[in-house]
Amino acid sequence: MSTPGRGLHGRVLDTLGPAITAGEYPPGSVLRTDELAQRFDVSRSVMREAVRVLESMRLVASRRRVGVTVLPQTEWNVYDPQVIRWRLAGADRPRQLRSLTVLRSAIEPVAAGLAAQLATPEQCAELTECALGMVANSRGRRLQGYLVHDIAFHRVILTASGNEMFARLGDVVAEVLTGRTHHEVMFEDPDPAAVTLHVQVAEAVRAGDADRAEHLTREITVGALQELDILAP
Repeated sequence: MSTPGRGLHGRVLDTLGPAITAGEYPPGSVLRTDELAQRFDVSRSVMREAVRVLESMRLVASRRRVGVTVLPQTEWNVYDPQVIRWRLAGADRPRQLRSLTVLRSAIEPVAAGLAAQLATPEQCAELTECALGMVANSRGRRLQGYLVHDIAFHRVILTASGNEMFARLGDVVAEVLTGRTHHEVMFEDPDPAAVTLHVQVAEAVRAGDADRAEHLTREITVGALQELDILAP
């Protein structure tokens, strides 16, 4: 997948980013911008722009007279959607999926409980619409259509929680759900029980039942972890 709207340096990132996150350049490796510019057949200014993006993700650090040094994973901005996308595209996908799904299981149930207390009528209506869209796309191998509504559903939950920190995790959850679909860590059709749970969460939020919304959402995340045990052990 190309990095949109970034031109030549996007092409560089599409190769260099996944290589770094996959461990092809171990921590401490020094990358020479002149050598990389020749390798990718781009100007040094394009290469410097690509390096600046990698620095913003904390994948590398530039030091005068040293070069561009690959940082250890503990320094990476692991919440950056592009970093998540690159990691999900690599061999570490099962561990990354599990890590992100555990994060969801810690955050989303609480967010759903808050949403039941704080969601606006407009957000309740949007949540119901998303759930119905999931139902409509849950059969016939229509995973891409299902994904659109699934992402929207979880974004509404996180936003309706009224917690801006939860809301900012919308892009993270979107990358998890997208990665599962694009890398075929999904059944050909979504689990009917999971689809039903999403409908029930929407109903609980609309009814203002915080305990039920939290409980049902926890069931969704537990189910997602169980799917990983089967599809990405």
